[in-house]
Amino acid sequence: MTRCGELIIRTLEAHGVDTVFGIPGNHTLELYRGLTDSPIRHITPRHEQGAAFMADGYARATGRPGVCLLISGPGLTNAATPIAQARADSVPLLVLTSVAATNQLGRQQGRLHELPDQRGLASRLCLASHTLLHVDDVPRVIGQAFESFARNRPGPIHIEVPLDVLATAADHVALTIAPYADLRADLRARNARRIAEAAQRLDRASRPLLVLGGGAVSAAERLPKLAEHLDAPVLNTVNAKGLLPPEHPLAVHGSPSLQCLRNALADADVVLALGTEFGETDYDLLMSGPLEIGGALIRIDIDAEQLTRNVTPTIGIEADARWATNALLDVLSRLDKGGADRAATLRREVAEEPHVHPEFAALFAAIDAALPEAILVGDSTRPTYYASWQWVARQPRSYFHSVSGFGTLGYALPAALGAKAACPGRPVVALIGDGGIQFSLPELASGVAAELPVAVILWDNDGYQEIRNSMEGVGIPPMGTDLGRPDFLKIAEGYGCHARHVTDLDALSEGLRAAAGASVPTVLLVREEDFITTPSGQWY
Repeated sequence: MTRCGELIIRTLEAHGVDTVFGIPGNHTLELYRGLTDSPIRHITPRHEQGAAFMADGYARATGRPGVCLLISGPGLTNAATPIAQARADSVPLLVLTSVAATNQLGRQQGRLHELPDQRGLASRLCLASHTLLHVDDVPRVIGQAFESFARNRPGPIHIEVPLDVLATAADHVALTIAPYADLRADLRARNARRIAEAAQRLDRASRPLLVLGGGAVSAAERLPKLAEHLDAPVLNTVNAKGLLPPEHPLAVHGSPSLQCLRNALADADVVLALGTEFGETDYDLLMSGPLEIGGALIRIDIDAEQLTRNVTPTIGIEADARWATNALLDVLSRLDKGGADRAATLRREVAEEPHVHPEFAALFAAIDAALPEAILVGDSTRPTYYASWQWVARQPRSYFHSVSGFGTLGYALPAALGAKAACPGRPVVALIGDGGIQFSLPELASGVAAELPVAVILWDNDGYQEIRNSMEGVGIPPMGTDLGRPDFLKIAEGYGCHARHVTDLDALSEGLRAAAGASVPTVLLVREEDFITTPSGQWY
């Protein structure tokens, strides 16, 4: 007999899922029955927070939904922070949980793992939450989730299955995967006039600027051509790093938070913004104040509600980035607007910004030279803040961090493990502080068990130094920020990792290359005082 839990796993297989992250429990046994003979790889974290962070890293590295399997109650609540992080950064995450049996839902009988309203809690964290009450609905409900990932602004979607439904016979259910309906066809037709109007403004512009956010990643292959047609310098947010090759003459790099690039946004006569929230952590990380767009703003976003948030456009176009890019290329003229010269000027201004730190530049250059094809995953830690404007990615989906959006700690290690599971042929580097890693330190053991050779650069500045600086900056005596220094190397070795203390760039480069050839994670302990001798931080 095939049970509902097995049918769910078969349905995931049919949608191309190859990896899931979860901790088995008595309330998910039927899902694990389905995994016993499935080609889907199961990776076990040491905490459900790690499961969802791993799924997040998997999704960001591939563009495909990350999937986590969680028990009811604490499984979901333990994963609440990474689910919120995924929503903040529009990461496609499928969160599958169990829930109490159908005759126990909402009855508050003190059942194991019982929440007053689990779906209600999940619906506040996720884009949608569904209780699957009938085994016949498995293909349709899971299919709708994957269709939403493909067609709408992505984010976490939760599906809960009552315990009795998980065990229900499913032999009679046909596993059919319907093609995704193109429900945006009418919308695209209505957008034709706005695309034409946008093209006219862009053709007439003398100082156009192209701004790319994470929502533009789906159009990556066509974006260089769009930039060349516009002959416009290109700014990128963190999640859009690598959308133009590093050497492209129109690529500015840096970050829209830097004052020189905020000035460029104010000076442009037309700004084309593709798939960006205009959120604080991309455009005002340095706390400079409200953003000014000096000329016309053409804003394209897959989410209609996002079109008027933070910055109001002159022309707003609800569309996915790939379609909009192709539509613009069909009608734009190709004119010489001096874009390469303007981009070169902006690159020089970025290099002269007071927040560009030469010793962090040397650190990033060493990482890039040692592992040029690496995916770099950052935590909320000092070098990651500098990476926001100093790290230049060589290709899309090669850099992401937790500073954007939700800004959680402990993200980089499990997310890097998820990225490595997704991309076993590429080196993956986690950049995390000595405070942040203590949120998720046991996930080193997950990496050992799953044989995921991630290089972990552990940036040690003796506690929560950014918070210490902020307290001192507003006249508060620092407290709660000094964590002491555990022996991270012994802890890592105890988990079965490789570990070493590196004291200069040559040793770091050597350690990174060795880590890429290992079979388990490698922790490279980097003390800030060995690498940074001039003031850094204190920008808040």
